[in-house]
Amino acid sequence: MQSSSKLFPVALVSAELRGDLTEDVYLLKPNNSPDPSVELALTRLGRAGRDGARGAPLVLLHGSFANRRIWYTTGGQGLGAWLAHAGFDVWLAEMRGHGLSPRNLSYRDNRVADYARYDLPAIAAFVGEQCAAPAHWLGHAQGGLALAATLGGGYLDAAQLASLTLCGSQISCRHGVLGLPPLGWVARLLLRRREQVAAGWLGLGEGYEDEPAGVVRESLRWFGLFGRFGEGRQDWAAGLAEVTVPVLALAGAGDRAAPAAACRQLLERFGSPLRESLCLGRVEGFAEDYGQVAMLLGSNARCEVWPLLEYWLRHQRLPERR
Repeated sequence: MQSSSKLFPVALVSAELRGDLTEDVYLLKPNNSPDPSVELALTRLGRAGRDGARGAPLVLLHGSFANRRIWYTTGGQGLGAWLAHAGFDVWLAEMRGHGLSPRNLSYRDNRVADYARYDLPAIAAFVGEQCAAPAHWLGHAQGGLALAATLGGGYLDAAQLASLTLCGSQISCRHGVLGLPPLGWVARLLLRRREQVAAGWLGLGEGYEDEPAGVVRESLRWFGLFGRFGEGRQDWAAGLAEVTVPVLALAGAGDRAAPAAACRQLLERFGSPLRESLCLGRVEGFAEDYGQVAMLLGSNARCEVWPLLEYWLRHQRLPERR
């Protein structure tokens, strides 16, 4: 089946009814990058029988070693389904080689820089064409970094965004001994011979998937001792000063990969007059010190974190906490 788009080839590969939600899976072929084999899967969740009254568009972007299932489980649960039931027009993007997006010819050399320069602008253009309104964007961990990169690099017009939410995303905290130049160089050299980094190597359990070696090499460069969040001469972090969309940064008090202070530092890079941050932990009155995954998938997230996100998306401010 073909989808109507004047931008580039788009196939509607499936259209299913999942309970009271519709699940439409599109495959985009933007043909805008050096690798012409790239195809991007984009899943839309909507309320059945309500296509004539779509809510505000919202794009959810997964992190590393993940896919759309972090937002929408095989059983029809998750933050994506919850926000669709709340009336948002939810779009689940999967980066090249992840989830339903086929592995491209240059899979091993995929980088977040490619997501930022080519893939996210294509996704934004298609969602904008379908919805005729700026979309809210929410990125988890590396997904948030990809959004920061595309905005800081000027690849995506901020006018296409209604708001930006970063969950557990940071660019300033070095990662242990790999921050030492010799060890980082050796790790990057060894990865040049690898197609991918298997989720199992890192002890990640069921539901996680492999990551292209190029993305991991890029991350090692960013978080090395002399690393910089950018590509070539471009400093994406500096470019964020020109971004003025409303931004929310969520951090987990128990998140060692993205400490709250580092998440706050990324938020402060933005030139947005409307910036909010919140650390999800017991000191702030939450039931637990949330980790990076638990803030979205934990047993307490549904009743504590998800309503906060919904409120922010509707009002561009956080609710007052008792």
